[in-house]
Amino acid sequence: MTGVLFKNCAAVVVDFGNGAETLRHVDLLTEGSAIRAIGPNLSASGAIVKDASGWFIYPGLVNTHHHFFQTFVRNRADLDWTKLSVIEWLDLIYPIFSRLTEDCFYHSSLTAMAELIKHGCTTAMDHQYCFPRHAGKRLIDRQFEAADLLGLRFHAGRGGNTLPKSEGSTIPDEMLETTDEFIADCERVIDTYHDPSRFSMRQVVVAPCQPVNCYKDTMVQSVALARDKGVVLHTHVGEGESPVLEARTGQRTVAYLEDIGFAGRDTFYAHCWELSHDELKRLAATGTGVSHCPEPVYLVGAEITDIPAMQSLGVRMSLGADGAASNDNSNLMHCVHSAYMLQCLAASTRQHPVPSPATFLDYATKGGASALGRDDIGHLAPGMAADLFAIDTRRMDYVGTRHDPLSLIPKVGIGSPTDLTMINGQIVWEDGAFTNVDERDLFQDAERALATLDD
Repeated sequence: MTGVLFKNCAAVVVDFGNGAETLRHVDLLTEGSAIRAIGPNLSASGAIVKDASGWFIYPGLVNTHHHFFQTFVRNRADLDWTKLSVIEWLDLIYPIFSRLTEDCFYHSSLTAMAELIKHGCTTAMDHQYCFPRHAGKRLIDRQFEAADLLGLRFHAGRGGNTLPKSEGSTIPDEMLETTDEFIADCERVIDTYHDPSRFSMRQVVVAPCQPVNCYKDTMVQSVALARDKGVVLHTHVGEGESPVLEARTGQRTVAYLEDIGFAGRDTFYAHCWELSHDELKRLAATGTGVSHCPEPVYLVGAEITDIPAMQSLGVRMSLGADGAASNDNSNLMHCVHSAYMLQCLAASTRQHPVPSPATFLDYATKGGASALGRDDIGHLAPGMAADLFAIDTRRMDYVGTRHDPLSLIPKVGIGSPTDLTMINGQIVWEDGAFTNVDERDLFQDAERALATLDD
């Protein structure tokens, strides 16, 4: 057989259908793209054997909201939110975005994907809504190329903006598309790349950027296309735009989208921090999911999303890293910790108790799979995708923490890269190096592409 046998695992976080639990001192065997068995004293002729003594093995993290292209505007003092109003910041940031070339989109995607993989992310959905005219229409194609190179399971969110600044959006004209352009390229990308089969490495999400920056017809046609093609829908909701949309249309965002059908089990929204309790009830009733992005709260200073209320109502929850415009890293594992700690900070202001630390790990795994409409990723069990990461806990960092693997990431936090990341049965990161690419070459190429922004 072809597979990997992880022997003598100190702990494996599994879910056999009754919620996440920890198995101690067991083996885990993969075969091809899937997990074949988890249990004691496993053997398999021909499998690669890894001594997993001291290792905690977790299901791969699923990132449901990001903007990879923004990695090229990280850590810039001139774009510091604390020194600028939102309007001033947008006036500075969008001209930079509009100068990005096709190569910039490719290398910024590689940069974000690499950091995600290093920190245990095995599936990522990127919301790529920036399409400067000079950069052309092959930006999603280049992202799939980057994902193939690194071995990442990739869901491409084909975003776009159609409403001009003169009619109330924040988007420069050079980044605008017509509705026909946007829908046509969504259809092209779906027909070219979307693979609905089990263990698929390539899928497409129809993801107009946000209702306040798109014509209503753009949103309506997005729904029609996604339902026709059987793909997931996504957009930004509830991050300060609801009063603007209400002034323009007479409806806040959740009602506006629900009325046009942009809601349901095949739909999830990013952020949702400004939604009322009644709006959260509507999300739960329609089955619409949420990608909670905790780290932008630090920079943007927006209110802390009421995760306990969402949990109590049964809203489907997942986690996203978000883009570097509001989070300067691409580390979803760190976001699990941030999400839990922020809710603890706000606990005294909440009607409902903070979910358990383990629940936040669940958001980043099973919750992410649910948001993306998948039942083959998100937890470890025989027959599931062999997407996992391993942490060798035989270090001083973990003394006193090893009794509770489920709470380790959300409660304690992990700052270092994984010891191993496996995606679809392939080890893509091990012992501080990518297994199929030279990171120094990737770094040099990305730096050269980044430098073109200053030309």
